[in-house]
Amino acid sequence: MKKWKTLGAAAGLALTLVAAGCGNDSSSSDSFSEQVDYTITGIEAGAGVMSATEKAIEDYDQLNGWTLQPSSSGAMATALGDAIKDEEPIIITGWTPHWMFSKYDLKYLEDPKGSFGSEETINTMTRQGFADEVPGANTVLDQFNWSTDDMGEVMLEVSDGTDPAEAARNWVDGHADQVAEWTEGAEEGNGQEVSLTYVEWDSEVASTNVMKVVLDDLGYNAKITPLDNAVMWQSVANSEADAMVAAWLPTTHGDLYEQYKDQVVDLGPNLEGAKTGLVVPSYVDADSIEDLEAK
Repeated sequence: MKKWKTLGAAAGLALTLVAAGCGNDSSSSDSFSEQVDYTITGIEAGAGVMSATEKAIEDYDQLNGWTLQPSSSGAMATALGDAIKDEEPIIITGWTPHWMFSKYDLKYLEDPKGSFGSEETINTMTRQGFADEVPGANTVLDQFNWSTDDMGEVMLEVSDGTDPAEAARNWVDGHADQVAEWTEGAEEGNGQEVSLTYVEWDSEVASTNVMKVVLDDLGYNAKITPLDNAVMWQSVANSEADAMVAAWLPTTHGDLYEQYKDQVVDLGPNLEGAKTGLVVPSYVDADSIEDLEAK
């Protein structure tokens, strides 16, 4: 399977420059909406939070004329950090769990129309027949459950420069009792390959690398492959991959779930309390989407 990418480096760099420069070109008397040039800094085109943001632009009169600028998760985080460094205005598509909420003082804009839906769960999905063929690994995947704080520990370490595999190993070594709950009653492996796919969001990088460490320690040979959202779901549905721990429901991956739900096995949530929405630094003088202004 190929690793899919939705945007080149040039576009990401351009977005970063736009975000970093927006404060320098704005009069101090300009409104927040004018200062960000009526532009929301987004992530990969096709991501659930991007679709929800497009819906918000349709739902709110205050977002008439606004532009949603696609980029990548990494470019968005860079643009956010650059803006905060100089206390410049910026508005992004955000989600929790994410390390940026630990590193920066951020807030969600209230969403009274519910364009972004309610809190979400992140679910584990396997291909059909996996439980019968590799029951021990399936037991681990079925019992895998952690909190947003747990995931945040791994994400923050990775954001500080630690390799994801090393950060996952550090977390597993430091949470032996919790990992023991996931592996309780699971048959040990004898080198069987278990293929996991994921979308390259910081949250899914964390969870998938942690699951790889746990499965490897139990005697399996876990292989992880980053893919585009749609291809990730397709890979499990078509039995090209064994599982994913990256299904955001009911909103972010809702359309993909409806498309493939009869071809995958839903093992239920591995994390609760996930959320998406429009996010701004706490110093921004806006608390709701309705505080914004149409162009």
